Order: sequence, then C-alpha cells, then structure tokens
Amino acid sequence: MSSLPEVSVIIPTYNRAHMLGDALRSVLDQSFTDFELIVVDDGSTDDTESLLSSWAGRLEVIKTDRRGVSASRNLGAQQARGRWLAFLDSDDLWLPEKLGLQLEAHHRQPEFLISHTDEFWVRRGVRVNPMKKHAKRGGRIFEYCLPICRISPSSVLIDRGLFSRIGGFDTHYRVCEDYELWLRITARHPVLYIDRKLIIKRGGHEDQLSFSHWGFDRYRVRAIRKILESGILTDTQRLAALKELAPKSHVLALGYSKRNKKLQAARYRRLEKWAGEQIGNDCAHKNS
Repeated sequence: MSSLPEVSVIIPTYNRAHMLGDALRSVLDQSFTDFELIVVDDGSTDDTESLLSSWAGRLEVIKTDRRGVSASRNLGAQQARGRWLAFLDSDDLWLPEKLGLQLEAHHRQPEFLISHTDEFWVRRGVRVNPMKKHAKRGGRIFEYCLPICRISPSSVLIDRGLFSRIGGFDTHYRVCEDYELWLRITARHPVLYIDRKLIIKRGGHEDQLSFSHWGFDRYRVRAIRKILESGILTDTQRLAALKELAPKSHVLALGYSKRNKKLQAARYRRLEKWAGEQIGNDCAHKNS
C-alpha cells in the first residue's frame, strides 16, 4: 500500500446518526482498501458526534458549523490526499465491490477523469424501479444532463485535480448543486459509465433536501444561465442549453402565476422570451 491513499472517500452529514452508521460500514466493507475516509459533520446536533467517536482510528472527522452539503464536500476535498475523490451521501450505501470495479475501469481507460455507476433505489425500505428518464450513460453527455440530474454524487469517482480545477461544488446552490457541477464538467470532459448497480440510494425520509425545496427547476434554470454565461460551450451545446432553458422558464412562469407571484412570473417570461430569441438568432446564423 502506498504512503498516500489512492482514493479519498468523503461523507458529508447533518443530523443523520440514525443512517450514518450504515453508510460508514458500506465504505469500510469495501473489497478495495487503499482509501482514507473523511466525514464532514456539518454542525449536527443529534448523536452524530458520539457515533463517530466509536469509529475513532478508522476515519477522519471534520467538524464545522452548519454550512451546507456543498461546502462540506468541498472542505473534505481540500483535506483529501488521494488521487481520486469518491463522495457518499450519508443516507446512501455502497456495495462492497464499488470502489474496486470503478478503479479497475479507470485503470483500463485512463483518459477518463470522472466516472459514475448505476444504482438501486430504495424508498422507505422498499426497492423501486427508476423511470426511463433516469437512465444512466457515459461519453460526451452534456446535452443528456440538461433536463435533470443524471449522475448521483454517491456513484462518482473523480480525479482530485479535475475537481480542483473545475472549482468544486457551487455553495450558492441549496439544491441541484450536483446538477450544476455536472454541467460544468460534462461540457468539457467525457464521463466513464460503469453499467453495474454499485450504490443504494435510500429515499423517502423527511430530512431529504428534496422535501424542503419546491420547484427544483428554479435552480436548474440558474445553472443553465450560469453555464451559458461561462463562454465554454460549443455552438451545439449552447443551442441545446437554450432549448432546455426556454421550456423550463415557461413552466416556472406558469407556476408563479398560479401562486399569484407576479414579479417572479414576469421574470421567467422574460427569460423564456430571451431564450427563444437566442435560439432564433443562433439558427439564423447557422443557416446563413
């Protein structure tokens, strides 16, 4: 085993002592063992500190004030020593061969700097089947990632240098922070896909962020605008982003109108109109 670990596993957590132990065991039971385990306790007020103390010597704990999942992941990445970063949400689980199979795939195809895997879904203890729209794939998948988040953070293995260069997770996003990061990465880099169900996503519990935020497309629209303003997109990518921005803005305008939020509705109508104009201009330029 090398003096530095090959992989740094980062688990951000907040008040999930009732689930965290299972997540920790799923990491420590990996068939691949050359990793360090970093848990970022994001200001928990439950029994998380006591639980983590019982695992002393097998993991590193970083205790912070409440800052959010993006800041926690970024902090863990800053402290990491491994060449590869692997993130695991504290309500998810890994299958024992997850890291080993993923690393083998990267060793066979070293040109890839990021990979993800397929997953099992469990809702309130019952296994469910994802819809077709959640299907995974690899390669140049920027356009495929525009409608919804296609990559689960808990399945990702990413080169630490790439994560640092790309800027990590944007801490201004309370939700859809993963969607926003994947857009920045997939706009420039191909993604390796391991077609094996190697993680278990546990959902349906009340402390999920998806239960506390409505209208996820508000954050996706913000992310699309950000990537459009970045100037890094190809003409094809830019057109695809605009074609996703227009209908998302339309739906949000309708939603705010139903809630009698006139200012917000007007803002999204203007954004929809702008996107439509840009699509027309781009198509006219392409055909000229």
